[in-house]
Amino acid sequence: MFKRISAHNLALLQALLVTFLWSTSWVLIKIGLVDIPALTFAGLRYSLAFLCLLPLALRRSQRQALRDINHRQWFLLVLYGMGFYAIVQGAQFVGLAYLEAATVSLLLNFTSIIVAFMGLSWLGERPGRLGWFGIGLSVLGGLVFFYPVAFASRQLLGLSVVAIGVFANAGSSVLGRYINHRENLPPLQVTTVSMGIGGALLLLSGGLFQGFPNLEFVHWLIIIWLAIVNTAFAFTLWNHTLRTLAAMESSIINNTMLIQIALLAWIFLGESLSPQEWSGMFLAALGTLLVQLRPRRRGLTGPDAEPGS
Repeated sequence: MFKRISAHNLALLQALLVTFLWSTSWVLIKIGLVDIPALTFAGLRYSLAFLCLLPLALRRSQRQALRDINHRQWFLLVLYGMGFYAIVQGAQFVGLAYLEAATVSLLLNFTSIIVAFMGLSWLGERPGRLGWFGIGLSVLGGLVFFYPVAFASRQLLGLSVVAIGVFANAGSSVLGRYINHRENLPPLQVTTVSMGIGGALLLLSGGLFQGFPNLEFVHWLIIIWLAIVNTAFAFTLWNHTLRTLAAMESSIINNTMLIQIALLAWIFLGESLSPQEWSGMFLAALGTLLVQLRPRRRGLTGPDAEPGS
């Protein structure tokens, strides 16, 4: 039966598997945050994932690519590691300590809107009618989801942290696409180096400001699963699917995470959403998708938001 599956359809199934794994990360993170400080938790996950990828990056066939990285490229990779891993992932973990998973997921989904405005300001790329309609639909979805606006002080702290993560994610998305399309660096090296830098910064920050708790077996099981399966394996498989799938297809599949996360959080965490919140989420997801489907300049194609969790 499997021999009849075309390479394209197999890539679609693999991409869907990756988004499911990434969506389960939010549930596992929320469970782990009960006992593990957010920054320490994130640092352990990405540092361990880096150690899993390191042997692959140091294979004989990959070593020369690592040696060929020049000073300017190292600077870009350090910047990318600080942005996408240390700030974005750190903000996600901290945000999940104060907010429900669906709320954090919805806020991070607005990355595409920020990227669209960055393209308008820096590159002169106008979203077009479809893009502007998508932006408006996303904003409307956000308003519907959060109306009436009433947050406790604890929630406001979480919202502020995630807001920083959204802007950092948008900047990292632009920088990541630039590195991958203009610097001619292998994706494995980009992922390994930037993840190692970001993971180390998270682990250092966690150790300095939150400390290292005594972790039980179940805690290590969650961290190891997140690091090996949902990070090292999932990122590698996602990059593999990008060789076959069009950017539009990857964007659509990546966009399903918003709904997947909400459903998983409802099933496993008891985080139920009202009909109004579901309506706002669907509007925001559709709007983001329309923004991602807008025409792009050659060389900067690809999903607007950084994938994964």
